[in-house]
Amino acid sequence: MAGSKTDARRFAAAAEPLHSCTYYAPEINEFTAFGYKGWWHAYFAYRSAPLGNAPADLVTRVFYNFAPRMVERSVPGCWDIMPAAKVRSLQLSIVDRALNRIFEEYSWGPELTEAVKLLGSALPELSCDERPLFEAWVSEPWPEPPLLGLWHATTLLREYRFDGHNAALREAGISGLGSHLLMVADGRGTPEVIQKIRGWTPDEWKAELIHLSDIGWLDQQGLHTATGRAQRKEIEVQTDRYSNPIAEKLGGDATHLVLGVLERVSQFLLKHGVVPGKWPPRHLGRIDPSLEE
Repeated sequence: MAGSKTDARRFAAAAEPLHSCTYYAPEINEFTAFGYKGWWHAYFAYRSAPLGNAPADLVTRVFYNFAPRMVERSVPGCWDIMPAAKVRSLQLSIVDRALNRIFEEYSWGPELTEAVKLLGSALPELSCDERPLFEAWVSEPWPEPPLLGLWHATTLLREYRFDGHNAALREAGISGLGSHLLMVADGRGTPEVIQKIRGWTPDEWKAELIHLSDIGWLDQQGLHTATGRAQRKEIEVQTDRYSNPIAEKLGGDATHLVLGVLERVSQFLLKHGVVPGKWPPRHLGRIDPSLEE
């Protein structure tokens, strides 16, 4: 059924691998040739570029789960290297080449063009209320090559859900830092790795653990309590509710076709190791963002 929980979760899982090619394709490291100091420095530039030459406080607020100090290492200094419009142009060129390499031997049928057409009609009609990152990205021109257009569509799908997830966290009273403690409680990542790749300090982590313990969500070891597990589940259910308009706008037949295309692409990318199958990916734990100041 269009708009069901199943559709919302399927879109999330199916869109993420193609969207993530931006982060994991070796071509993305070409940003350093233009003056960026490393992977993170470029990341903050190209992911926030649709917001324009945004200040650090805006990027911190929209990205939600990064410590302000980590954003400030890159923003707004990244715009001195290259303004946002040029960052977007460079990113599209890099991603286009990367995708053509990755899918060089992939067998595309006519469904590629049809899926891009359906998404290109439906996604711009979604409401942008309380969705600042989606609003910025959906305002960007749609790339003409079908494969690049499909990547752009998965980015819109991903950021639409991301904004909705952040809204669900805020409504539950969970901060950006708190969201990471909940992920660790789920078995996703460790405090040491996540602190490194999101810029939080051990003292900040400890203080947040005390807060989440005080409100009954986590125990003193950082594991879910029964209350916390139930609340965590409700956050994900609410995120699904906020994502339901995607399938509702597409309609049943279009949802079936689009999900079929994206799920086949997802399986291909995961099977061939183009993108990692879990988060946080190992390579991020090996990159020290403090060296990119």
